[in-house]
Amino acid sequence: MPYVLGIDIGSTNTAAAVARRDGRTWTRPEAVPLNAGSPLVPSVLHLAEDGALHIGGPVTDDGSRTTRDFVRRIGDDVPLLLGGEPCAPQTLTAELAAWVVEQVHAVEGGPAGAVVLSHPAAWRPYRRELLHRALVDLGLRTVTLLPRTVTVAESHAARGFAGTTAAVYALGGASFEAALVRRTSRGTYESFGTPQGLDPIGGADFDELLASHVRTVLSRELAATGRREHHAALRGLPAECDRVKRALTVELAADVVLSLPTGPARIPVTRAQFEAMIRPTVQATVDLLLRTVHGAGLTPTQLDGVLLAGGSARIPLVTELITAALPVPVEVEPDAQLTAAIGAASAACQVVSPRPRHPTPVRDPAPVAGSGRATIPALRRPRDHATDPGEPPPRPPVRILPLDLPKASRLALTLSRGREG
Repeated sequence: MPYVLGIDIGSTNTAAAVARRDGRTWTRPEAVPLNAGSPLVPSVLHLAEDGALHIGGPVTDDGSRTTRDFVRRIGDDVPLLLGGEPCAPQTLTAELAAWVVEQVHAVEGGPAGAVVLSHPAAWRPYRRELLHRALVDLGLRTVTLLPRTVTVAESHAARGFAGTTAAVYALGGASFEAALVRRTSRGTYESFGTPQGLDPIGGADFDELLASHVRTVLSRELAATGRREHHAALRGLPAECDRVKRALTVELAADVVLSLPTGPARIPVTRAQFEAMIRPTVQATVDLLLRTVHGAGLTPTQLDGVLLAGGSARIPLVTELITAALPVPVEVEPDAQLTAAIGAASAACQVVSPRPRHPTPVRDPAPVAGSGRATIPALRRPRDHATDPGEPPPRPPVRILPLDLPKASRLALTLSRGREG
């Protein structure tokens, strides 16, 4: 059955969704299992000694062959080192996208009619062009790139959101984005105004705040153990804190459970305690969302809603603080981690079957920012690679030590062998 594919490569996890042709229409997009039945696979690449590239999964090396959060580094002219090889971040991102395309191809029995890949809303043409060229180099020539905030809006629209102008609040594992979207004459969404972000801030920070609380509570027990036993006891703390964080979105209390040398330990945590820990960080994201609205010359009452996405968007405190700052409806989907991928698949339907134009009232006359829309953009047309894509953005705020880089990189060959194997 003909299908289209949407992909969201987040700082923590990657998700994909497909919509299938059903006569003249498309089915509602649904997530694709990527990791042992789970629709999420960690956005982690590991280059094995034999040249095989492993996606996600547990890794036990010292970190020299493992990389994560590489999407954020696209645009930095200093490469990442993976197994001693210098690797451009856009190449690693394209490799992960190609792996997803191959997985879905195998399940669906054929290639997708269109592929839409989300990217951070604040990206300008330089970063988009770098990723586009890397995708083309791997044979992915018909991928449409769309801002993540646009794909989030498309997902909410597919579930019934009919608003014309909205703010998007996307809180991922290690990133936060706020942007404005509005409906076009084709019924799709486009960005306007200036997207804002806090990087790296996200759900991982909430996990660490909870973990710090647990360490404080267990300080006496841990002090009585040896250094090796101490580390062994806390090895599972990050995953346990993530589990408790999710439990507290629906429960008023939950226990952090650990196995200590002295026996099992249960540390009770109430939702009120957890929210007190994370309130300053969540408030910072809401303040930035409000500044994004005001920066576009809008007042909160001119919005039709705030659209949420990201694994931590379902924390009740998020909706509480947003509602206090912007008195408009707040929309969040049951599995907010999949929102961007679902919306990318919905946008892919429009790449194959564009809707006819129709008059749509647009309440804000602000000019459209160059961050894309859910139609066929220029990225899908043949490009002259000699064209200057513009000046590179400022280098991300990371400390780079001097490196004695190897000579020629063989990454493309090793990765190709890994996929064939």
